[in-house]
Amino acid sequence: MVIWTFSTGWFTGERTAALLMPVLALLFPGASPADLRAIHQVIRKLAHFTEYLILSVLLYRALRGDRRWNLRAAGLALAIAGLYSVSDEFHQWFVPGRTAAATDCLIDVSGAAAAQGLLAARARSGRR
Repeated sequence: MVIWTFSTGWFTGERTAALLMPVLALLFPGASPADLRAIHQVIRKLAHFTEYLILSVLLYRALRGDRRWNLRAAGLALAIAGLYSVSDEFHQWFVPGRTAAATDCLIDVSGAAAAQGLLAARARSGRR
């Protein structure tokens, strides 16, 4: 639901810029407008990464079955997150003010894969 909401017209680059650019200008008073736009873009891409990292963790927890780390559940969580990313970008194709971008899918899947890597590392360290 959260990812779908962020994919609506309410969260276009222009709308988030209207909210974030004044805050960024206060935080970085010496930054040029181009620098502030670049920071805004990085924040938007980090949001993609973080959304799918969280989605992947939640999917893994739903799929794993027992308490031990499970490669099958990790792979399935990654695949589902990746498919959802593709469907989300397809959805954005039809939303005014939004664009579909393959690079966003790559960022999304990178977030989902990072989550699975962190979960695997945690399991290897002996923590559940």
